Amino acid sequence: MEYSARWRVDIDMDGSRGATRRSFLALAALTGSAWLAGYGGALARSSSGRAVPFSYDRLRSRARRMAEDAFRPRPTPAPDIVQRIDFDAVQKIRFRPDAAPWAVRPGGAPIRFFHLHRFAPSPVRIHRVEGGEAREIVYRPGMFERDVPGLADELPEDLGFAGFRVMDPADGPSDWLAFQGASYFRSAGQSDQYGLSARGVAIDTAVEGAEEFPAFTEFWLEDLADVAGGVRIHALLDGPSVTGAYRFDARPGEGVIMDVETSLFFRRAVRRLGLAPLTSMYWFGENEPRRAVDWRPEVHDSDGLALWTGAGERIFRPLTNPPTVRLHSFEDRNPKGFGLVQRDRDFASYQDDGAFYDRRPSLWVEPKGDWGPGSVQLLEIPTDDEIHDNIAAFWSPAGAVTAGDAMRFAYRLHWRDRQPYPPDAVASVVATRTGRGGRPGQARPDASAVRKFVIDFRGGPISEMEPRYDVEAVVSASRGEVSGRYVVRVVGTDIWRAVFDLATSGGMGVDLRCHLRLGDRTLSETWLYHYVPAV
Repeated sequence: MEYSARWRVDIDMDGSRGATRRSFLALAALTGSAWLAGYGGALARSSSGRAVPFSYDRLRSRARRMAEDAFRPRPTPAPDIVQRIDFDAVQKIRFRPDAAPWAVRPGGAPIRFFHLHRFAPSPVRIHRVEGGEAREIVYRPGMFERDVPGLADELPEDLGFAGFRVMDPADGPSDWLAFQGASYFRSAGQSDQYGLSARGVAIDTAVEGAEEFPAFTEFWLEDLADVAGGVRIHALLDGPSVTGAYRFDARPGEGVIMDVETSLFFRRAVRRLGLAPLTSMYWFGENEPRRAVDWRPEVHDSDGLALWTGAGERIFRPLTNPPTVRLHSFEDRNPKGFGLVQRDRDFASYQDDGAFYDRRPSLWVEPKGDWGPGSVQLLEIPTDDEIHDNIAAFWSPAGAVTAGDAMRFAYRLHWRDRQPYPPDAVASVVATRTGRGGRPGQARPDASAVRKFVIDFRGGPISEMEPRYDVEAVVSASRGEVSGRYVVRVVGTDIWRAVFDLATSGGMGVDLRCHLRLGDRTLSETWLYHYVPAV
């Protein structure tokens, strides 16, 4: 099967324009182990507000009404003081055990709160829902212990929370889900290691001017019925261009599964809408050795974008750290799924026993219902360090989004080591390497003129196939000349390797495609790559 979905590069521009580079490493660290102190107990009566009726339909109605009014930014309490709570200071702030809501009730999901700090300075309101009624969990200064001299005396009585995290069902010393900062949320996944993030929505990503970051401003939390340790999270989204009502049903197990339903209401036109957006980091890997300036062999939260098209084709696009900002569009209709994945899970590939990149979760989006025509879009931003989230992927529906529009959609998120529906009928891409072209022992061309590509495949119909020489690498390039194609089974392994050279001139990028074929039978998923020659 030849690659059928339309693929294009929508943006190729200098990194100083369009998309804004964002650093979330400090915020990410605060979402995880830095907050492990302080858990157990029950919510104090003085921390509960009055009961009011609540339902998801009521939340949708509220979001719709809000969209009819102008956006009002959230005030930041005590901004000067909160800005002083940096990474070091926030390590010394602990949530008190006796202030935790519904922490030890059998089957309940223990919840802990985040203190405001420099990287999450805007407070959110948090409510507990029981029996169709919601009570706000009111912030009290005594909920936190602060080992920072004088800080408690300077903070206002109504400071508020920065977000929350959901602890292990057995009330253990680790968490598996956290909401903190704008509309970002993350899960520790199957290997109990935080990595990439999801967002509620992406607005005007990689367009001229600043990207908009709508925020979850209120949450309503309740236990997920009949699911031990599960939690239902309702959230209200607000931003200059859009309001929204969200419902997340999250449950731990083999990884974490989240069923998401959302209704969006638009205050004004949006130039690029991103649904089910994912955010990750890719600094360098085996496919870009020229960028390796660090002692570790590879540094990335994700190593590829995986796609399962509406027509059933399997596609894998290795991530890159481009010289300029690039946005790639993969046009489709009703995709079966897409995700940012970490396929290389070998510690030896990273050699990092602090960040544990080999344990970072993959995140797969499984659409529900009719998503219609649109495109999966992949944004890659240049970076020179691992502290920058420089990768984004999302679904962009076809058609214009104008003021007064409303949209409702649903999907399932899978946070796990590997994508939940592996392409068993075809082999998967497991590694991409590049290097100087030509043959050993012969005069080598300049590396910028001829580049060698080596793609490893594993699984599916080739896993038990004996070595043979009629397996073909079907390769195409948007420009340049492909030569020296061959396929071999790597000795002593079940990996099959495709090798070819690409001759180009100039610095313009090249779109490459490759899959394995035996006769008229497709043996592998489609490998896509955007190569930019060094000049």
